[in-house]
Amino acid sequence: MEGSARRRTPRDWAVDITLFLASVLFGVVIGGDRLVNGWLPDPAWLFPVDVTTWVIASVGLWWRRRWPVQFAALVLIFAAFAELSALAMLIALFTLAIHRPPRVTMTVFAVFLPTTVLSVVIRPEPEIPFQLLLAFGIALQGAAIGWGLFIHHRRQLIVTLRDRAARAETEAHLRAEQVQHEVREAIAREIHDVLGHRLSLLSVHAGALEYRPDAPAADIARAAKVIRENSHQALQDLREVIGVLRAPVGELPQPTFADLALLVEESAGANMPVSLRSSVVGEVPDTTGRAVYRIVQESLTNARRHAPGSEVDVSVSGSGEAGITVAVVNGRSVLAASPGAEGRGLLGLAERVALAGGTLEHGPTGAGGWRVEAWLPWPT
Repeated sequence: MEGSARRRTPRDWAVDITLFLASVLFGVVIGGDRLVNGWLPDPAWLFPVDVTTWVIASVGLWWRRRWPVQFAALVLIFAAFAELSALAMLIALFTLAIHRPPRVTMTVFAVFLPTTVLSVVIRPEPEIPFQLLLAFGIALQGAAIGWGLFIHHRRQLIVTLRDRAARAETEAHLRAEQVQHEVREAIAREIHDVLGHRLSLLSVHAGALEYRPDAPAADIARAAKVIRENSHQALQDLREVIGVLRAPVGELPQPTFADLALLVEESAGANMPVSLRSSVVGEVPDTTGRAVYRIVQESLTNARRHAPGSEVDVSVSGSGEAGITVAVVNGRSVLAASPGAEGRGLLGLAERVALAGGTLEHGPTGAGGWRVEAWLPWPT
């Protein structure tokens, strides 16, 4: 922005002092040579004007960064008749090319190009042809502008690379946060799916012991055995889930479609009438089978919690062409539902099914029960 000021750095001070002294020394050497050898311009009054413009141009170098266009225009006007300010003119063009867009630089150069021609006409050199002197002056100005444009584009490139690096660092940080969030969600789903199923089985059998203290000894022993076995299995499952914090999920034991029958058998052993109908053609891929297992597991857990004693029907069908459809339907509750707050089971199922590219539907049935149905694609 024109007129904008910034604090000079030590490097800026060193450069400004060097350029100022160079302009002063250039004027002193050229002017002194003119005086000593008597090579004063004609008319004679042109030399005092030359000295005056040289002083103004040299002092103006201190503000060339703040007003590069105005300063360059001023010294280019001086260059039409002033010889001693030639170095300050080249410095002004160089600064203009660095601090302003190339279009502005080339516009200023083109507008004031006639001053270069005028300077050769006013201050000719008898020993040097007019065309050669003009070409030399334009070449010097072009070299100063070219060098400045090179530095301008180099600085722009550095700024662009820094911006890209900053954006890449920000994006990497956001990706890391997203990955951490996904890992936390995965751990939460595993804990809910695994422990929720085991603890619901424990709750059913413990409730049976509470409400039937007069049950036969054999029934009490069988219930205590189930509680003990499921407590042990829950601890094993908890160790496996906690292992997610130390190893990738893919390295941990995961259920497959073949484990579905055992899951239904465990639920049937908890005094829940469960039937399984499977008509799947082909070998179910591990990822899809794991999703089916979790859907059935969560549905059975919800049925035990919200509709204890009801009959549950589990049906799984599909093929490689049609995908897999799994439906879990439970009837009306015949016992008091287990107290507790609303869980996140269905939300977790929806996330799991969405990640697999499938669809999930759930809601009450006309008979007062509940239905969960999901469709999963069959990976090729």
